Amino acid sequence: MRLAFCGNDNASAYNISAGVLRNVCFVDALNLVPHVFLLFITFPILFIGWGSQSSKVQIHHNTWLHFPGHNLRWILTFTLLFVHVCEIAEGIVSDTQMKSRHLHLFLPAIIGFVAATVSIVYYHNIETSNFPKLLLALFLYWIMAFVTKTIKLVRYCQDGVPFSQLRFCITGIMVILYGLLMAVEINVIRVRRYVFFMNPQKVKPPEDLQDLGVRFLQPFVNLLSKATYWWMNTLIISAHKKPVDLKAIGKLPIAMRALTNYVCLKEAYEEQKKKVADQPNRSPSIWLAMYSAFGRPILLSSTFRYLADLLGFAGPLCISGIVQGFQDTSNNTNATGKDPSNSYLSSEEFLRNVYVLAVLLFLALILQRTFLQASYYVTTETGINLRGALLAMIYNKILRLSTSNLSMGEMTLGQINNLVAIETNQLMWFLFLCPNLWAMPVQIIMGVILLYNLLGMSALVGAAVIVLLAPIQYFIATKLAEAQKSTLDYSTERLKKTNEILKGIKLLKLYAWEHIFCTSVEETRMKELTSLKTFALHTSLSIFMNAAIPIAAVLATFVTYAYTNVKPLQPAQAFASLSLFHILVTPLFLLSTVVRFAVKAIISVQKLNEFLLSDEIGDDSWRGGDSSVAYESCKKHTGLHTKAINRRQPLRYQLESYEQPSRRQTRPVEIDDIAIKVTNGYFSWGSGLATLSNINIRIPTGQMTMIVGQVGCGKSSLLLAILGEMQTLEGKVHWSNVNETEPSFEASRSRNRYSVAYAAQKPWLLNATVEENIIFGSPFNKQRYKAVTDACSLQPDIDLLPFGDQTEIGERGINLSGGQRQRICVARALYQNTNIVFLDDPFSALDIHLSDHLMQEGILKFLQEDKRTLVLVTHKLQYLPHADWIIAMKDGMVLREGTLKDIQTKDTELYEHWKTLMNRQDQELEKDMEADQTTLERKTLRRAMYPRESKAQLEDEDEEEEEEEDEDDNMSTVLRLRTKMPWKTCWRYLTSGGFFLLFLMIFSKLLKHSVIVAIDYWLATWTSMDNGNELRNADDVKSTKKTYHVAVFSILSGAGIVLCLITSLTVEWMGLTAAKNLHHNLLNKIILGPIRFFDTTPLGLILNRFSADTNIIDQHIPPTLESLTRSTLLCLSAIGMISYATPWFLVALVPLGIAFYFIQKYFRVASKDLQELDDSTQLPLLCHFSETAEGLTTIRAFGHEARFKQRMLELTDTNNIAYLFLSAANRWLEVRTDYLGACIVLTAAVTSITEGPNSGFVGLGLLYALTITNYLNWVVRNLADLEVQMGAVKKVHSFLNMESENYEGYLDPSQVPKDWPQEGEIKIENLCVRYENNLKPVLKHVKAYIKPGQKVGICGRTGSGKSSLSLAFFRMVDIFDGRIVIDGIDISKLPLHTLRSRLSIILQDPILFSGSIRFNLDPECKCTDDRLWEALEIAQLKNMVKSLPGGLDAVVTEGGENFSVGQRQLFCLARAFVRKSSILIMDEATASIDMATENILQKVVMTAFADRTVVTIAHRVHTILTADLVIVMKRGNILEYDTPENLLSQEDGIFASFVRADM
Repeated sequence: MRLAFCGNDNASAYNISAGVLRNVCFVDALNLVPHVFLLFITFPILFIGWGSQSSKVQIHHNTWLHFPGHNLRWILTFTLLFVHVCEIAEGIVSDTQMKSRHLHLFLPAIIGFVAATVSIVYYHNIETSNFPKLLLALFLYWIMAFVTKTIKLVRYCQDGVPFSQLRFCITGIMVILYGLLMAVEINVIRVRRYVFFMNPQKVKPPEDLQDLGVRFLQPFVNLLSKATYWWMNTLIISAHKKPVDLKAIGKLPIAMRALTNYVCLKEAYEEQKKKVADQPNRSPSIWLAMYSAFGRPILLSSTFRYLADLLGFAGPLCISGIVQGFQDTSNNTNATGKDPSNSYLSSEEFLRNVYVLAVLLFLALILQRTFLQASYYVTTETGINLRGALLAMIYNKILRLSTSNLSMGEMTLGQINNLVAIETNQLMWFLFLCPNLWAMPVQIIMGVILLYNLLGMSALVGAAVIVLLAPIQYFIATKLAEAQKSTLDYSTERLKKTNEILKGIKLLKLYAWEHIFCTSVEETRMKELTSLKTFALHTSLSIFMNAAIPIAAVLATFVTYAYTNVKPLQPAQAFASLSLFHILVTPLFLLSTVVRFAVKAIISVQKLNEFLLSDEIGDDSWRGGDSSVAYESCKKHTGLHTKAINRRQPLRYQLESYEQPSRRQTRPVEIDDIAIKVTNGYFSWGSGLATLSNINIRIPTGQMTMIVGQVGCGKSSLLLAILGEMQTLEGKVHWSNVNETEPSFEASRSRNRYSVAYAAQKPWLLNATVEENIIFGSPFNKQRYKAVTDACSLQPDIDLLPFGDQTEIGERGINLSGGQRQRICVARALYQNTNIVFLDDPFSALDIHLSDHLMQEGILKFLQEDKRTLVLVTHKLQYLPHADWIIAMKDGMVLREGTLKDIQTKDTELYEHWKTLMNRQDQELEKDMEADQTTLERKTLRRAMYPRESKAQLEDEDEEEEEEEDEDDNMSTVLRLRTKMPWKTCWRYLTSGGFFLLFLMIFSKLLKHSVIVAIDYWLATWTSMDNGNELRNADDVKSTKKTYHVAVFSILSGAGIVLCLITSLTVEWMGLTAAKNLHHNLLNKIILGPIRFFDTTPLGLILNRFSADTNIIDQHIPPTLESLTRSTLLCLSAIGMISYATPWFLVALVPLGIAFYFIQKYFRVASKDLQELDDSTQLPLLCHFSETAEGLTTIRAFGHEARFKQRMLELTDTNNIAYLFLSAANRWLEVRTDYLGACIVLTAAVTSITEGPNSGFVGLGLLYALTITNYLNWVVRNLADLEVQMGAVKKVHSFLNMESENYEGYLDPSQVPKDWPQEGEIKIENLCVRYENNLKPVLKHVKAYIKPGQKVGICGRTGSGKSSLSLAFFRMVDIFDGRIVIDGIDISKLPLHTLRSRLSIILQDPILFSGSIRFNLDPECKCTDDRLWEALEIAQLKNMVKSLPGGLDAVVTEGGENFSVGQRQLFCLARAFVRKSSILIMDEATASIDMATENILQKVVMTAFADRTVVTIAHRVHTILTADLVIVMKRGNILEYDTPENLLSQEDGIFASFVRADM
């Protein structure tokens, strides 16, 4: 058959006698012209012009500039493409009904489709190269296409083609589209003036894109890239080569930064405040403020959501049409050729075509998914913006909170932390789920209407089942929240106990008490597991409801239908309604979640409002205007706005230059040499009662003022009142204006005039390096820095830190002692370049040497030389003579004011009182001289630091080096590791729950899915059979068949529901067992680990395994695993079902499978990195908030609010960009998997239409194909989550492979005499000891003999092996040669527990546990009360304990913090005495106590332990001068071994030299 443009079965087609334009054939040919014209013009330009690319503006984004009407053009072009597809389809369908091929029906449409595609590609390229003149080609094309289409339309009108004909509609729509595109083009010419105008418009790219740091391109790319996240490809693919870090994700675009959104929300909130200003009882509404600031994007998102939901119903409708059409064609196959003259299709005929429906279904799915993802993205972005704005609002409020609020407990730090960590997130989540609130009702109503149309009344039965069961979900959800809360309480308690165990592990091992403490942790863990069980039960119920409700609803509906309707159930009805039920169930379940979040959000907003309306500090203080300036100035001066945000440094200077004028008007002060003057001041802490009353003082400029008085007389309050932190009831604080005379800006910059360097009584450190803490935002000046650290004698402490002054300190850093922290705070105050310095009791935590040094170097030298005004609060009266001015206080009033001379003459009584106090202090000094506290502090610091940090550091460095070397060798293996799933770890996790449960889980899962497939399969056979045999069967046969079908269907459904419950329970049960076993093994492994493990592993690391990792294993892995297996099995069963119905589908599946594999592989890697970034950027933000709340007074005194705000904005933006990228990556994945799903649906539809066995299976295949689209992305998301969560299992496992101590001895415990060791005779024979078998020995061939009852002293320098020897008695170290024999038994033969429980030791660091005093002395509860009291009496503690409430049952807080160090050491002595063993070892036990206590200790040891062997490891040599035997050690060898008298007589002996040095 020859091809002809207008067919060759009708001669009149080529007849032009009635005029050329009257000929259909010619008009169709004419329509080809514009398309061909466009292709001819654009192809050369696209190929040649883009080879050179000379005209491109060099900027790192290729999509930087949008022409006017950009989005409209994309939308119109896509609509045009869709209409072209319809035109092609219509042409082809009409053509199939002709006797010969009519090319004119579809050829122009195909060429038009190509041309439209080319037009948008061409436009995109012109746009990216910013060369608008080339748009003329498009302009001409739109005009020509418009004209030719109009001719065609007019021709149809003349021929009287009715409007119902599809071709007429299509042509009409085309005319409108071409007209609109023409208008868009004219608009571009109007705005850009690139042609017909003299001066074309110059344009600059948006500001964000000039800044190369912005990598988040969603707002700037074209519509197609926006919808499919095409721009994310580069990031996701590069993640494969190297991990994503903060540099890779860049900065936030300006519109999304916290500052921008803060300004928006703030304005909206202020509006609300104005509205309710005149009604005192109403508070401004945050809801309305949020709506006016962020309402538009929420509406946009909701629109997308509605569109997506409505398109979602296309699925069931198309299925019903396809199955119906398939059935009709198989029933009547006598379609005839049509009359060629009437070649028009009506819309109904067109939509009856099965292939048309398949393509429509495909397009509807693609659109639906695109809209849905767009809706998600918009809400996410808005949620993030809202959170940024709220955080900035909260932070601003924190900086202005009145101190009394914090101290009176109206706003605790905990509340503030909750606001930041919980409430803002609640609101953000509410925003994410917000569109669901109004989209769901619509979806549900639509669904029910459609079901009613399909099935009549019986549909309502099914809907009723769903609606009635939905509230149960809500009930379960509330129960879940409760269970989670109680779990949290228990796990906090368990962590507290674990933490104590780890801190005191050395003591526990030496006393053989590990098991007692272990059991107490296990008890708490059991409680936690019980509440986890309820949690698991409710989780599994919730999963069960999700799976079972649709089955129940379908069962109810179809059974009702079968018995109420005469007509049998059609496959089309059955499968359409099935897929409608699937659609309906989702919103009903989400509804419970959304309602819960809405309730939480309402509560959060109430809390926020309370916080935002709480008291602020008065603005009448001298620091009045500056809090608001920081942001306002950014708004007014737009030039500053961008600079301030993009470049960090200049901000503060600019802000200060704006702030200067607004601070306050200078008041003329009579005397120039007074810095501060308070007149008639009454100040209160917000209770209305004056804490300070009738204050009249003056503080002279450039001199040192001291404020003295008893504890609690208001000295610190006075400083705070001057700083404006207290409420002024009456009176004034005048600040004289110092540098007013110097006009130049520079001079006034050199000293921050209005800031006060203030060191509070309670030291406050930032989470930053030591250097940053001291500099505190000032420029770094090396000499000044050195002078300050020397004055505060910080250098020795800094030298001890692992990274010197670059070591992180603060909450998350290294713990310093009180004195060290205080000195850093004083150093900060000294370093700042301010005129006025306030030091609040800087000597309180320092010993005498340091205080003197600080006074001499820091205060008298450093500050006085600089002529700075100093106000010093102190208790140390011996410094009074240095003061230029003294203010003496009593009971909140000023007692005296003047110089020391004035007071000496005017108030002799006070002066004498001071003198006696000074003498007393001097005597204490002499005592103090001996106990040098600082060296101790340094010692503990060294001990804390070195074994752990440095070793960990060294190991890390080694590892890093190794890693780097590896990377060069085999980049590919690293990549392979990054993309590989940790299957091994997964297997370990699964098996730790036990093989039986694992088998049960797998079996029940498989069974459940097969039953669910069987239900649908049965439905397919039932509906198909009924139709085939409709005509022949008698009624009674029919009814028995019906009963048979319904019965099987009901049995299968019932089995399905039961299996749903069983599987969800087994998964949770398995997860619980695994969690239980893993924690149990971990705890036992750690507790029995060798002491060396605790020296080399940082405590935080071990604790992390018990907190974060255990939490993941407990609560996160089971649901992820459940969801993963469910979605995977659903996808697999769907693919199996489709392939069963149409085997050809498998061929099409191969390319889709490959695509899916690559998508998930790339996504998992990127998602893991982004998730880590999100987690790691959250912590600094939360810390910054709590830090600020703690150091409020300091920040405000220094006047550094602006700097801290800036830091907060940076931290917020960093966290937000990480979160944004993470959600964009999720959208990237979902769009791709959804499109894949749509392709699966298309292939399934096409193959089943061409190959399908019967209509029931066609419906079944399509139904399953539709479910795949929902579950594909869940498979990947869950895989990615599981991969991250398995990291926790891996970490726990890494500890489980550790070697334990060998607890079994050669002797049975029963063979050891009950009272061993009775005598206390010790023989050390040729002893060699090392800490681990790969380390050097620390004791080499040590020999010694100690008689029963001897008192032995061991001394030597640090590292000489003294402590190692004491550990050797307890076999805490590896004895690899020689032996220790105690009372005739070689200790290496004894079981460890027996050995350790029979000896006593007192350690250097006194360790107490939380509990009662009784528990601390005798955790095994073996002794009588009398024995305990006796021990306390010996340790001189009896009276103190008696005075405590509860006596022996008095509470000991964590770490024994409620006792002083000396008391704690005495408790440890009592503890050693309670255990009546004949050998006591004291390891530098007197190191941390003062002389008085030490003398008590010595006496006690001599009397109470008179008949026992005591080995003392001496820190100060004079403690062992009374011993019977002295051993001097050096580098693991014994150098001297004799009585102290003999050793002292050897002039050149080492011991003698020690004693001389110690004198």
